[in-house]
Amino acid sequence: MTKQDCREHAVHRLRAQMRAKSTRPFLARGSLMKRCDACLLAPQSCLCDWQPTLGTDLGICLIMHPLEPLKPTNTGRLIADCLPETFAFVWSRTETDPALTQLLADPQWQPYIVFPGEYAQPGQQVVNELPPRDGAARRPLLIILDATWTQARKMFRKSPCLAGLPILSLHTEQLSRYRLRRSCREEHLCTVEVAAACLALAGDEADALLLGDYFDLFTEAYLASRANRPVASDTPAHRRLAMHLGK
Repeated sequence: MTKQDCREHAVHRLRAQMRAKSTRPFLARGSLMKRCDACLLAPQSCLCDWQPTLGTDLGICLIMHPLEPLKPTNTGRLIADCLPETFAFVWSRTETDPALTQLLADPQWQPYIVFPGEYAQPGQQVVNELPPRDGAARRPLLIILDATWTQARKMFRKSPCLAGLPILSLHTEQLSRYRLRRSCREEHLCTVEVAAACLALAGDEADALLLGDYFDLFTEAYLASRANRPVASDTPAHRRLAMHLGK
């Protein structure tokens, strides 16, 4: 890590593992640009000092397409920046990571896969809200497939370990604010937007807003890095995060 206050987390470790296994370098757009090792932005746009800590008791489990941990535009990493109990695994069609199997069986968690309900298999439970958390119930573990929509549908169909889990089907009028990759559908939210919508659904509105603000800062900083221009530093998202962080 390049900054002492950057929290090492599951996505950082996954990225390091993928790079160690790779037989050739992953060449993303702008791969020649010098980047912070943690937030993957240009040093002048580094976000490491702007990471909020979310207070929710939800857990997030990212099942990532093999290319996602390496992409500077990946937004699953932003969840892990802010939520300490974020787990991350690389998806494989042929085998399931034993650590993922162990996590799904952990009695402290009630796993839900976040996916449109119309894709449910016969007999698979679909819910539109999370049960109240009364302190005694198992904590929700929300599984998000971190991939393009085409890849996510394939991952959903070809993941036996997910087949028996209940689906949390989001219904939101929100349009995606993601501007770093092209998508054919504005209603397809990126990974961090899905997580924020889940937090709001669970009643953790303050955390949802903080995560959304951090996403907005990331988007602005990434676009500024790409265009070699200064980062706007007095946006409403900056002001809200500055207040939260005591800046």
